[in-house]
Amino acid sequence: MKIQLAHWFISLSRRTKTIILICADTFFALLAIWGAFSLRLGVFYVPKGEMWYLFAVAPVIAIPIFLRLGLYRAIIRYMEVRALWTIIQASTLYALVFAVILYQSGVKIMPRTVPPLNWLNMMALVASSRFFVRWWLGETYISLSGGSRLERHYQNNVVIYGAGSAGIQLASALDHGREFRPVAFIDDDPTLHRQKVNGLRIYPLNSLSYLIERHKLSYVLLAIPSATRSRKSEIIRLLEPFAVHVMSMPGLSDIAQGKVKVDALQEIDIADLLGRDSVPPDTSLLSANISGKVVMVTGAGGSIGSELCRQIIQLQPRLLVLFELCEYALYAIEKELHEQCAKVSLENEIEIISVLGSITNAGRMERVCKAFAVQTIYHAAAYKHVPMVEKNPGEAIWNNIFGTLYAAKAAIGAGVETFVLISTDKAVRPTNTMGATKRFAELVLQALSQDANDKHQTRFTMVRFGNVLDSSGSVVPLFREQIALGGPVTVTDERVIRYFMTIPEAAQLVIQAGAMGLGGDVFVLDMGDPIRITDLAKRMIHLSGLEVKDDKHPEGEVEISFIGLRPGEKLYEELLIGDNVSGTSHKRIMRAEEQVISWAELETLLTTLEKATKNEDFERVRAILKYAVTGYVPQCDVEDLLWRRGIVASAAPIENQGQKKPPDVLPQREAKNQAEI
Repeated sequence: MKIQLAHWFISLSRRTKTIILICADTFFALLAIWGAFSLRLGVFYVPKGEMWYLFAVAPVIAIPIFLRLGLYRAIIRYMEVRALWTIIQASTLYALVFAVILYQSGVKIMPRTVPPLNWLNMMALVASSRFFVRWWLGETYISLSGGSRLERHYQNNVVIYGAGSAGIQLASALDHGREFRPVAFIDDDPTLHRQKVNGLRIYPLNSLSYLIERHKLSYVLLAIPSATRSRKSEIIRLLEPFAVHVMSMPGLSDIAQGKVKVDALQEIDIADLLGRDSVPPDTSLLSANISGKVVMVTGAGGSIGSELCRQIIQLQPRLLVLFELCEYALYAIEKELHEQCAKVSLENEIEIISVLGSITNAGRMERVCKAFAVQTIYHAAAYKHVPMVEKNPGEAIWNNIFGTLYAAKAAIGAGVETFVLISTDKAVRPTNTMGATKRFAELVLQALSQDANDKHQTRFTMVRFGNVLDSSGSVVPLFREQIALGGPVTVTDERVIRYFMTIPEAAQLVIQAGAMGLGGDVFVLDMGDPIRITDLAKRMIHLSGLEVKDDKHPEGEVEISFIGLRPGEKLYEELLIGDNVSGTSHKRIMRAEEQVISWAELETLLTTLEKATKNEDFERVRAILKYAVTGYVPQCDVEDLLWRRGIVASAAPIENQGQKKPPDVLPQREAKNQAEI
C-alpha cells in the first residue's frame, strides 16, 4: 500500500502536487494558530465569535507568502537542508504579518505569547512535513526500482576522502543513485574526527583498513578539488597500499563552467601521480605572439596541437588557422573550439579557419600563410611514434624534416614574424629515426636563423620537451586499457625511465618560450624528475583497486609483462646534447647552446637526403642522418617494411642499396662525428 501510494503521488502532475501542498499548508496555518492558543491557555481551545475571522485570515496570509518565496517550486523528493532556511524565512514573514493584523484588529484578551507560538508551530509543521515526505518518497521511490529499503542493494560501498563542502555535495548527489553508497568520510582534520555529517561518520586515514573490512569497500572517492597536485599526489601515495579503486570528483573549474556535474566521477588524473604543481604563467609572454594577431597551428588536431589551439583561443587572437592533414581530427578540433568560444564571453569575435593539407605541400603552405597574413606559426605537425617511424623512415623524413623545411620557407616567403617548432627530448643523442629527424628539423631552423642577415625577419624558435601524459600513443591510455582487460600490462624494460609533463602545461610553456626567442634559440622545458615506467604501471594497478601479480604476490590480479625494447627505443631520454645551458626569466624554461651546421653545408645535405629518400636508399639516408645529427647511434638495423623485402623505388639504382656514406664532399666531418660518438 505504501509503495502504491508513493507511486501515485510521484506520478501526479506538478500542478496537482502544488494544490496538495497548498491544501496542506492551509491546514497547517489553522493548526498552528489553534495550537498557539491551546498551549498558551492550557486548554483545548475552541474559537468563539470574532476569533473565527482570525482563523480564516491565517491561510490567506500564509499561502501568498509561501508562493512568493518559492516553497511550491521545490521538488520535495530532492529537497536539501538549505531549503530549511527558505521555510524559516517564509514562516517568519507570515508570523510577523499575522501578528500585526492581530494587534491592529483590536481583538481583546489576546495573550502576547500567541504570535511567537504561532510562528514556532507554523515553522515546525511546514518543515517537518516536507522533510518527512522527502524521506518517505526517497525510500519508496528507490523501492519502486529495486525493492524495499531493507532489500536495497548498492553496487559499491564507498568512502569519501574529504569532509568539506565538496565531499558533502558528492555524498548528497550519490545518495540519490544506486551505484555508490557512501558509508563514511575520511579527513585529515583531527577536529572533525568522530563527528558526523549527514549521518556519515568522519574517520582518520588510519581507520581505512577497518572501514574496508567492515563495509567491504570497493572505492575511495577523492573530494578535494581545490587541493594542489602535490597534495593530491601525497594522498594518492598514502592510499596505494589499500586494495581499493581510487577515483576523484572533477576539478572546481570544470564544475563551475558546467562541463561536468559534482557526481561525475573520473579516474585519478595521472598528472596527480606526478605531484607537479604548475607555475603561474607570465601573461605578457603568453599574449606577446598571439593576442590580436593571426596565428596558425600545424598539426592542429594532434595532442599538442589541439591543446595549443585551446589555449590560443583564450588569448584572443584576431584569427586562428587550423592546418591539419587528418579530416576527422580537423573537424573535431574546429567543433570544440567553436563550442569553447560560445561558452566564454570574448571581447572580440575570433575567426577560425580550418585548412586541410599536408606540410609537405610547400606551395599550399605558402599560399595559406600569404592568404591569411599569418604572423605566428606553431609547428606541431610531425610523426612521433618511435616504432612506427622506424618501420616507415621515408615518410618520417618527408614529414618531419622536409615538412619543417617547407613550412619554414613558407613562413619566410609570407613574412611570418615568429615560427615555433615543437621538438622532443628524443632529438638528443637519438637512437631512433624519429629523434634523428626531429634534431635534423632543429638544425634546419637554426641554419635558416644563422643565414638570415637581411634576407628575412622571421624568428625561428625550437622548444624541446619529453613525454606528455595521455597523448595519443602514450603509455597511460594503453595501461588503462590493459588494466581494464585484466592485464597483462606490457612494459618494454624494467629499467626504462621517462620524463613526463601534462599536455596543458607543455602547451602553456611552449607559448611562453616562443615569445622569448631571438632567433635560432633551442629552449628546453624543465620536466622535473624522471619516472620509472614500471613504477607508473604498478601505481596505476594499485589505484584501480587491484594487486600486481608477481613472485611475491602470486594471488594478484594483474601481471606486468616485460617485452623488451622496441626498435629505436632507449632506456632513458635526455634534454640536452651538451652542458652549455642557461636560465631564462621563467623558472621552467632553459636556453640550450648547441652545435649548428651552416645553411650552405646543410643545403647540400638536404639535396642528398632528398634524393636518397626518393630512391628509398635507407642505408644512405641513415648515413646522412648519422653525419648531421650529433650522437645519433641507431639502435637497430633499417626496419623499413618494403626495403627489408627488397622492394625499392623504381628510380633507385641497385648498386646504391649497400652504399653507407653520404657524398664524398664531407668525409672529414663524418669521421669527426663518428669519433665523438
